[in-house]
Amino acid sequence: MFVVAGRHPGTLLRMIVSSATGDVTTIELARPEKRNALNEQMVADLGAAFTAAVDSGARAIVLTGRGEVFSAGADLSGPVYDQDFLDSLVALIEQIESTPVPVLAALNGAALGAGLQLAMAADLRVMAPSALAGIPAAKIGVAVDEWTVRRLVSLVGAGQARGMLIGCDPLTADRAHDLGFANRLGDLTDAQHWAATIAEYAPLTLRHYKLVLNGDGARDEAPASRREAMLAAWLSDDLQEGRAARTEKRAPRFTGR
Repeated sequence: MFVVAGRHPGTLLRMIVSSATGDVTTIELARPEKRNALNEQMVADLGAAFTAAVDSGARAIVLTGRGEVFSAGADLSGPVYDQDFLDSLVALIEQIESTPVPVLAALNGAALGAGLQLAMAADLRVMAPSALAGIPAAKIGVAVDEWTVRRLVSLVGAGQARGMLIGCDPLTADRAHDLGFANRLGDLTDAQHWAATIAEYAPLTLRHYKLVLNGDGARDEAPASRREAMLAAWLSDDLQEGRAARTEKRAPRFTGR
């Protein structure tokens, strides 16, 4: 089976590509010219691809990116600052996390921001030796949600998470493997072979494990004070300064307002 998502009338644009081999479906972010940055259409098509994979009977799903980057995050040249996009992205992450079959993220290259969120929603991660992960949100004036912070702590530990969030430090593949964030080092083929093995295991057992492992508190409701703090960043002058600085190709000058 070979399915192309993200085809627009009158174009040959293909941003999400799904293919199946046996019980394993591979879903590719196929926008390498934009470093697989996520826009509204990609988010919608990615959700549809996961739904189609489950409906077709996939026993395991591999998510990867084409080209040299897994995903550079949200496409900052599009309407990614709009609430509708943020809501769609949050819903997609929840969908991937709650997919009833194992999801493996094959990080072929950098996974940044929203790209890393996709990888964290997966159950297992295989990283290429040259890949890295990062959340540089503080460099552009935005803030990630409570789930992202808590899940990151769950996967890499509090100290490493602080460095990635507050210090914007990238996480290399070797370090990710040492911490357990990357379950294995390897390429897409390695991830697909592992997925094929996992697809032979008892599905009800795996579904139970997913539910328990994802019950790490990341989905617990955040206190109002923390929700307000995140919202303050998204409504701030600093966010507008970050957008302007990017357009003008200069360093931002944040003021905390």
